[in-house]
Amino acid sequence: MSRTALRICPLCEATCGLTLTIEGTTVTGARGDREDVFSKGFICPKGASFAAVDGDPDRLRAPLLRVDGELREVSWQEAFDAVAARIRPVVERHGPHSVGIVLGNPNVHTMAGALYPPVLIAGLGTRSLFTASTVDQMPKHVSSGLLYGDANAIPVPDLDRTDHLLLIGANPLESNGSLCTAPDFPGRLKALRARGGTLTVVDPRRTRTAALADRHLAIRPGTDALLLAAMAHALFEEDLADPGELAPHLHGLDELRHALRDFTPEAVAVACDVEAPLIRILARELAAAPTAAVYGRIGSCTVAHGTLASWLVDVLNILTGNLDRPGGALFPQAATDRTPRPAGPGRGFRLGRWHSRVGRHPEAKGELPLSALAEEIDTATEEGEPIRALVVVAANPVLSAPDGDRLDKALDSLDFMVSVDPYLNETSRHADVVLPPPPPAQSPHHDFAFNTLAIRNQVRYTRPAVPLEPGRMAETEILARLTLAATGMHGADPTAVDALVVEQTLGKAVRDEHSPVHGRAPEDLAAQLTGDTGPERRLDMMLRLGPYGDGFGARPDGLSLERLLAHPHGIDLGPLRPRLPQPLKTPSGRVELLPAPIADDLPRLRRALDAPPAELLLVGRRHLRSNNSWLHNIPALTGGSNRCTLHIHPADAERLGVRDGAPVRVRGAGGEVTAPAEVTDTVRPGVVSLPHGWGHDRPGTRLRHAATEPGVNVNQLLDGRALDPLSGNAVLNGVPVELTATPAATGSYEGN
Repeated sequence: MSRTALRICPLCEATCGLTLTIEGTTVTGARGDREDVFSKGFICPKGASFAAVDGDPDRLRAPLLRVDGELREVSWQEAFDAVAARIRPVVERHGPHSVGIVLGNPNVHTMAGALYPPVLIAGLGTRSLFTASTVDQMPKHVSSGLLYGDANAIPVPDLDRTDHLLLIGANPLESNGSLCTAPDFPGRLKALRARGGTLTVVDPRRTRTAALADRHLAIRPGTDALLLAAMAHALFEEDLADPGELAPHLHGLDELRHALRDFTPEAVAVACDVEAPLIRILARELAAAPTAAVYGRIGSCTVAHGTLASWLVDVLNILTGNLDRPGGALFPQAATDRTPRPAGPGRGFRLGRWHSRVGRHPEAKGELPLSALAEEIDTATEEGEPIRALVVVAANPVLSAPDGDRLDKALDSLDFMVSVDPYLNETSRHADVVLPPPPPAQSPHHDFAFNTLAIRNQVRYTRPAVPLEPGRMAETEILARLTLAATGMHGADPTAVDALVVEQTLGKAVRDEHSPVHGRAPEDLAAQLTGDTGPERRLDMMLRLGPYGDGFGARPDGLSLERLLAHPHGIDLGPLRPRLPQPLKTPSGRVELLPAPIADDLPRLRRALDAPPAELLLVGRRHLRSNNSWLHNIPALTGGSNRCTLHIHPADAERLGVRDGAPVRVRGAGGEVTAPAEVTDTVRPGVVSLPHGWGHDRPGTRLRHAATEPGVNVNQLLDGRALDPLSGNAVLNGVPVELTATPAATGSYEGN
């Protein structure tokens, strides 16, 4: 008997609503939910493939335990017994920091990944935390922390109301947006142009997004911060800097003007390969637009000056008066955010509270660079114990971190490793225990992280579309039991984890004089929570304590889980609105325009003005039907243009004797790979491009389709030493490489 069920798509940051078609307990199809308050029926190829993702036959169905060197299926009890027996001795013998935790990108796409890892980290007391953030967006967290005092206070472009949008290092027609949650990003950009707005794209590749733009600047990779600094300089020089209503909330405007004095358009033009008059035009247009927003993403984050570029994106929005302004860039307010505190000085944001043991890399936002994971395992020093045990949750750093070959070897040297992963992939194949979560249709869904980055305030929740398959365990229970096993509480009821969080959260809330439940009894509030599971009770608590919540009766028309369940397509909470100064948590209570770490890093940017450009620079590439290394095992999402090829400009192909379709060897600081050449003028001369997430050719995995077209691992070209010093983010773009035409590739270039 066929039926339908609603589900929020977990396959990218757009978080589109889906309507699933279900036969029995099998998902057979997916279409956009036209009544979804946010996505309004939009769907992309990833969402349309939900049934194939959900039903992938290579998904693990039972826990695996390494016995005599081989991974074998065991019961859940045996698996958690092994975790408890192996992790606690490591902690007791070598200390908590000898246990590392690696969290992958999929954690922010699941309820379990949002709710339980913080409890695990706190329970272990380890500082050895590594996440996908340091191969992605950590520069934006750091710049936001320094500017606003809160690393998670990230303003997003008001796409539906802006008149002028400048995108730098972003390709939302392929990525669906990132750090800017917006279903149908392509449609919103087309709507911007249709209403007479202007779209400018800065990217070394003529991406699908760039092809849509009014203007495309094919900048030299890695020089984004120089371009943005020159635009800010031009605003000051031409008296166009006008923060307007922001002025009372700013600190350091004159110091900022002085700090940018050397970055004239003329000074940066050669390094960026953008003419100075055009840089001035960009600045003037930004200042003259009725409303405008600058938005930078992964191409401007994963470079040598990623934090400076991220900072300068916000500086331009501030100098033009477009921060915290409709049509500009605003701070979202998610339904599960804490109750907003009154405006005023806060504790601020600190970097480098501790350092990695080997490379002495400073922590950022409680994390160490993922690039340093291998050396933290395989290198002995006098600064404490190496990592001897590893907990990996939904991460595949062998492919996503630099120098996967070294990490591959390091993982084999661990005393113990546990992976929470639905697949036996390039990383989880090293684990001693693998704990597989169920397919997404069997899990509930609420977007805790992405709603804090959404271009419209809204809230949605979907319960599991189908019941748990016999023998499966809910991902929330897996992570709860893992937390208990790793922290010396093995055998306790997993609901104890949720009960502990509820007790602590409500206890803190009733002591907060600004909370709607100040002075009330925590046990009385806990008794009012609804929901069928511990995670639902926690969601109910967060909604009721949040900015739109009912305050446990204090605001009868406010949000609760019960009210949300009565609106299966979600509840619209309205457009983004100005919020300053409330989000600011800096010691001054104002936006700190020139924080000391930023000022201290500007001399490094000045030196880049005179650095000779490399002959060939490598940049990455995303595809609409892919998401990092997740989806290459789904036949419907591979093939066609989603292939692991090296894009090279015809002029470079001619010069190097590379022919279209022939293999070419690419060498970087970390090693070399060989990939088929794809000669195309969509990359600028001097730039080559390889996509991220490929390299599915390592033995011991169970990814049958991915192995048929494995591609090559672009991160193997990196040795992990190139990092943005402020954020610890890996430098993945603008990387110097050398190309060698293989014997089969030499000869005259024959264009297509």
